[in-house]
Amino acid sequence: MENILSEIFYALSHPNRIKILKILRENNNLCGCEMLTLVDMEQSNLSRHLNSLVRSGILKSWRKGVRVFYDVTDEKIFEIIDLAEQIARGLKT
Repeated sequence: MENILSEIFYALSHPNRIKILKILRENNNLCGCEMLTLVDMEQSNLSRHLNSLVRSGILKSWRKGVRVFYDVTDEKIFEIIDLAEQIARGLKT
């Protein structure tokens, strides 16, 4: 169990991955090409972060033709992000 938790927290440890998850929170089932227009990063960088989120189990991916779509495997991940943001705000004061 600790290994799985560690992988989840590692995946959440990069600001770009949190940004990707926030985008998916607002726009379910996006393909990588659609996501690229919403993030400020190169395609190769986006792919690397998406792969990390998929490997951790936070995201699922599937192919339709040449496009690869992404969505979260469990919406509770957003609760974790929300809680972490609340803690971060408390630490700043």
